Amino acid sequence: MSQTPLEINAPVLDLNSVIADPDTRIIVCCGAGGVGKTTTAAALALVAADQGRRVCVLTIDPARRLAQAMGLTELDNTPRAVQGVTGTGTLDAMMLDMKRTFDEVVESHSDPERAQQILENPFYQALSSSFAGTQEYMAMEKLSQLRAQADADGRWDLIIVDTPPSRSALDFLDAPERLGSFLDGRFIRVLTAPARGAGRGIGRLLGAGFGLFANVLTKILGAQLLTDLGSFVAAVDTMFGGFRERAVATYELLKDPGTSFVVVAAPERDALREASFFVERLDDDQMPLAGLVLNRVAQTRMRDLSAAEATVAADHVAQTSPATASLLRLHAQRQRSVGDQERLAQRFIGAHPSVAIAQVIALPEDVHDLNGLRQVGELLVGADRPTSEEN
Repeated sequence: MSQTPLEINAPVLDLNSVIADPDTRIIVCCGAGGVGKTTTAAALALVAADQGRRVCVLTIDPARRLAQAMGLTELDNTPRAVQGVTGTGTLDAMMLDMKRTFDEVVESHSDPERAQQILENPFYQALSSSFAGTQEYMAMEKLSQLRAQADADGRWDLIIVDTPPSRSALDFLDAPERLGSFLDGRFIRVLTAPARGAGRGIGRLLGAGFGLFANVLTKILGAQLLTDLGSFVAAVDTMFGGFRERAVATYELLKDPGTSFVVVAAPERDALREASFFVERLDDDQMPLAGLVLNRVAQTRMRDLSAAEATVAADHVAQTSPATASLLRLHAQRQRSVGDQERLAQRFIGAHPSVAIAQVIALPEDVHDLNGLRQVGELLVGADRPTSEEN
């Protein structure tokens, strides 16, 4: 499909080279919510598999239509084979189950009896289901598990991750450290010291002179919550340190040269502002940025006919040819949209002139099947080869 991209002055992102490079082991698609991250991740995965890679794509809460597009009746925490790959590669897809992934962490780092105590604890059940940052932490935990499995049995040579939707596109980078600090931190130990045994350490201090502090905490948090929290900490006592260690290991994995970050944004003010923050954060943390996918770019026919000229022409023929006038006004509207998008994109480029950009035109309808997903993938990897043909 030929496309007329925005006329912007930026290096071109060659995603085909990224997915074809055998040294690329992980691709992380990130950006604000609602910009097409999940579809981008799945489409890149399909094209990579068509080209011979053994791919696993980890999606975060995809729309049901995306699972159907890959020919799957369901997506869950287990990688499932996608049929219809046209090349020599393979494609497995999965959706993050936040709680199940947390359960797996507990089960793999505890004996069966202690694991059961943790899994049945009310505080753990709340923590694993709704604690702020848990989904982001578990996305990175699952990535670490998949990479370890790939290293062990060679099932995959490329893992593509769709990062969780969040108010800030930076949350998934911070979440492992934040949750690890919470679970390993001194404050939670002080809070729960009495429940772990009043005869030891801080418990004796609380019994002797910290009674007022304990009473205040009980009023604020509730006696039952403190009891559940204390039981939880006692049960995971042998696991303390593990969360932080895994957070550090995953963070280093993200900085590895075999990882490539692809920031996805729509040509809209808020999405590009979020992309700008993300690019700066990746640079600060010295993480490998491949570039920016500018998704859902407007296109127009007859690029040389300006919006103003089209409007004048529409007024001129309105009485004699209403249909022609309508087409001219539609063209003028699209030209204005293209101009707005170019200005926004150029503002981003002005702040980040070295960031390579791939443009993907807006399709007339959502992806409904594997062919539609493949079309998106071909636009992604072919975005560095715009044609001069007008469409």
